[in-house]
Amino acid sequence: MATPEAVQELLSSEDFGKRLSGINQLRTLDPEVAFTMIQPAIADKNVRVRYAAVSQVATLGKQNLALALDLLRRCLLEDPEPDVQAAAADALGGLKLSDAFEDLQALYHRSSEWLVRFSIIAALGELGDTRAFELLDTALHSGTELVKAAAIGSLGELGDERAIPLLLPLVTDPDWQVRHRTAQALGHFALGDFDRPEVRTALEHLSHDEVEAVAQQAQDFLNR
Repeated sequence: MATPEAVQELLSSEDFGKRLSGINQLRTLDPEVAFTMIQPAIADKNVRVRYAAVSQVATLGKQNLALALDLLRRCLLEDPEPDVQAAAADALGGLKLSDAFEDLQALYHRSSEWLVRFSIIAALGELGDTRAFELLDTALHSGTELVKAAAIGSLGELGDERAIPLLLPLVTDPDWQVRHRTAQALGHFALGDFDRPEVRTALEHLSHDEVEAVAQQAQDFLNR
């Protein structure tokens, strides 16, 4: 069992491989202790170390959400590496820190990196903040397929009924992966208080899709 002292020795090493090992071993420590110890690593000179540290804040940040917001916001806006910015967006979404919405929105429009944009759009679904609707609508028409796919998923997670008319035309998209994501997204509107008839009709259509994964996904929602 790792001890805080042993992990700190790794984190303080000049060898970035040992620092990475130290970050991984933080998972075995008390979360409150680990959160304090990981904070300096967020500013490490090595991008791989920074990425690993920021990624762990997605869970450790629960110890102090206000501090996590501040740390992740700085990584999102100031780190020069797209991988680290993307990890910060992922963590902000995972912790549901909706106070970062405006920062995420601004960076989406400013960044030319597809990975950063993808992570932001995916995070917006997790945030569950309806202010994201217009940006998700924009991302739905992205020229980058992965960003478009993330937008479909986030529109479903957001649960805003304005998304329904945006999703329905995708039921017949030639790309089966788009149809699959659409089935998943529409499923959110076929449950609970939603149960819109046009959504059920769309899912019934998808339940007969030629691609088994798409058909099965739609059938799963129809059978609930």
